[in-house]
Amino acid sequence: MKIKKVPLRKCIGCGENKPKKELIRIVKNVDRGIIIDLTGKVNGRGAYICSNINCLEKAQRSKSLSRALEGEIPEDIYNNLKEVIRSQKNQ
Repeated sequence: MKIKKVPLRKCIGCGENKPKKELIRIVKNVDRGIIIDLTGKVNGRGAYICSNINCLEKAQRSKSLSRALEGEIPEDIYNNLKEVIRSQKNQ
């Protein structure tokens, strides 16, 4: 029986490789701008972050999300990410 590979992605906050399903994807899309992609299927340039507030704060301080998406990240995107992380922790 063939063993299925688990796709790994690197968190831009802590730099750890984790399974893609455990991470939150942020996408820079030509049509819609910068959005949070919980499905992992939206077209565009993507970056991944852990569902951990500390990783998000570290990425915000170091501006690694801005570098990964090649553009300035609005403050409301960071606020929306914090809300998504909090809602995932409560589940």
